[in-house]
Amino acid sequence: MNHRMNLNPEPFAMIRNGEKTIELRLNDEKRQLIKINDEIEFINTDDESENMLCKVTNIYHFASFDDLYKELPLLKCGYTKHNILNAKSSDMNQYYSIEKQSEYGVVGIEIELL
Repeated sequence: MNHRMNLNPEPFAMIRNGEKTIELRLNDEKRQLIKINDEIEFINTDDESENMLCKVTNIYHFASFDDLYKELPLLKCGYTKHNILNAKSSDMNQYYSIEKQSEYGVVGIEIELL
């Protein structure tokens, strides 16, 4: 199955460069449809003509970003050696409300660029 997701320019570039291999999302209805071996087309929010195709290699389910941040390697989730010491699960609150996180849970989608 194929899926489409919008992605901000910085994480888009990190996936394209191989620096980011786990995409963090709310496990809402759209993400619950994603399975291992599915493909995701990521679209750059700054330039919708720029896209890339990735294959889902693993999916990690957690009740909260607190739990996810304790278990997954954050350097694969979009952090760098320059900002990893400041990484905190509340960073994700700008994208997903605490209420939505509690309602749906969260997911780390491991991908490889095709």
